[in-house]
Amino acid sequence: MNPIDAARSALDALRANAMRSALTMLGIFIGVAAVIAMVAVGTGARETVLTQIRALGANLIIIIPGNVTVGGVRLGSGARASLTQDDAIALEREIELVEAAGPTSRGQVQVVTGAVNWSTWLQGVTQSFFVARDWEVAEGRGFEPEEYDRGAQLALLGETVARTLFDEVDPIGETIRVRNVPFRVIGVLARKGQTTGGQDQDDVVVAPLRAAQQRIFGVNRANARAVGSIVVRVRDGEDNAEAEEQIRTLLRQRHRLTAAQEDDFILRNLAEVAATRDASSRTLSLLLAAIATVSLLVGGIGIMNIMLVSVTERTREIGLRLAIGARRRDVLLQFLLEAMSLSAIGGIAGATLGIVAAQLISELAGWPTIVSPDSIVLAVGVSALVGIAFGFYPAQRASRLDPITALRHA
Repeated sequence: MNPIDAARSALDALRANAMRSALTMLGIFIGVAAVIAMVAVGTGARETVLTQIRALGANLIIIIPGNVTVGGVRLGSGARASLTQDDAIALEREIELVEAAGPTSRGQVQVVTGAVNWSTWLQGVTQSFFVARDWEVAEGRGFEPEEYDRGAQLALLGETVARTLFDEVDPIGETIRVRNVPFRVIGVLARKGQTTGGQDQDDVVVAPLRAAQQRIFGVNRANARAVGSIVVRVRDGEDNAEAEEQIRTLLRQRHRLTAAQEDDFILRNLAEVAATRDASSRTLSLLLAAIATVSLLVGGIGIMNIMLVSVTERTREIGLRLAIGARRRDVLLQFLLEAMSLSAIGGIAGATLGIVAAQLISELAGWPTIVSPDSIVLAVGVSALVGIAFGFYPAQRASRLDPITALRHA
């Protein structure tokens, strides 16, 4: 018997017991649908996390003032300005791994235009900040070098602030008042979205650092060059850990810290945060897929059970085929094809249901889902392998029947 005839005989046998075949497929059907839907949910969640990480900047290192001890008293993080604009300049000039280092000063302010007001964050920056954060201007223009130098009272609005203050009106050229100080809007920043911690990065007003310090926050009397933080961008392809170590060494030298003194700054390596969150979302995807795969194993057990019943019911038929010249491998092939057909048909139908279920989850629950072709091929392929694995024993048992004993079977 050639494979085509064996496949035809297998399908005829399945059609002869259509209801039983359909119920047997149900386990594979549900298993494949569950695998595809759960993997789609996990992949969607992971992609959301990766999008947030890309928006924040995976190769960023944030430097903020650290603990300071005065007279044996620990004043805590940020108690004294320990970072300066000169530190940022030195990082750019002396460390090859650093592409940009942008000093910033940040504070919460009330912004007013006309009858509308909004509580947001004002961030004073230098030109290096936009390079470090890879943040572009979507509308209007950015700051000119001489505007940074003279501390021009100009502002770039985050998307959230622009929408809240001006709604559908073009904000370019309009004037906003920050703590009663007028700033002219010259541009709107490209959308960044939320951070991995849920903070809206677009809820911000950006101004030249000198203008923010002199007109809004006030200049530090102890150190006029002091800043609140430094945003460092590591060059693409370089090791963030190595860059972090070089940054720490240089800042300790600049701040004249002895070996016995602790750092007066804190480094936050966002690459480590990104890797941790990515690993967590990947683990979630694998967990969901593993749980759904249990349904496939249950379906496989169902196939084995029904195939054993089929062998018992068709013992005389098997004996007759063997008696008139059928080879044992022909019998093995036929029953194996029956098991594979059950799992393959159930797998294809389950894949369709899984795609529909993923879309429904996305629309009804509001969860992001992504159905990848790889997950469909994998789920259907695994279902076929389940058919082979769990159908082999019944098929082998059928092929090993003794023709004479089988013909005597009642």
